[in-house]
Amino acid sequence: MSAVAAPTGCVRAGAKAALAALLLGASALALAQVAPATAPAAPPGAFPILIGQGAGGTSFSVPIQTLLFFTALSFLPAVLLMMTAFTRIIIVLSLLRMALGTQATPPNQVLVGLALFLTLFVMAPTLDRVHAEAYQPFTRGEISFEQAVQRAEAPMREFMSKQTRQSDFRLFANLAGLDENVTVQNAPFRVLVPAFVISELKTAFMIGFLIFIPFLVIDLIVASVLMSLGMMMLSPVLVALPFKLMLFVLADGWNLLIGSLAASFAV
Repeated sequence: MSAVAAPTGCVRAGAKAALAALLLGASALALAQVAPATAPAAPPGAFPILIGQGAGGTSFSVPIQTLLFFTALSFLPAVLLMMTAFTRIIIVLSLLRMALGTQATPPNQVLVGLALFLTLFVMAPTLDRVHAEAYQPFTRGEISFEQAVQRAEAPMREFMSKQTRQSDFRLFANLAGLDENVTVQNAPFRVLVPAFVISELKTAFMIGFLIFIPFLVIDLIVASVLMSLGMMMLSPVLVALPFKLMLFVLADGWNLLIGSLAASFAV
């Protein structure tokens, strides 16, 4: 890994911008407010950028609101993948499909949709705190946008710190040259987010290993039986597939897997 890092201010600004997408995507349309009676009228032919300024903050025109909204959308994938439970869930579901040997079944759209809704279910308490502590005061004009982002950081930091291994955090802390007294609770996001991601990857692979074991046993048994019968030309994968599906259905595999995934985040 290269020891050359981007300037701290730019990296911190990028991390905060990614977190701000949770608020900006929902609040871009809320920026439209009725212009006060004293607002100056735009000259004929001029592009209306600022509508007016009031106690609740600056109001922007519809084109600027649309620009802000679509700019926020570009940050949402990074926020969803790097700062929520989506990474662990989608990897475990993909490993399950590989263990079953069903190729493209369930399709990617189904797996991603299930992972999205399960992510919303797992993240519901955290997102509720962000909504109550940051978004609602911001829409009422009680705090500025920067203050709302700072308040939204606390619930997200608490969620990620519970799922981050100390060894992974210490790795990035040492690479960033942070002091030994810096902990997960007060570390910058440029250190916490990658530590959280590799912790999620490690946990997902551990769960995937446990999922593979029973299906691997079925593959070994089927391959041994076919070899003992002299059926060399018959694919063991094709024969083992119905037995894997039967085992997964009889064991109520979806219930066990989804329940275990959701419970794995309850620290």
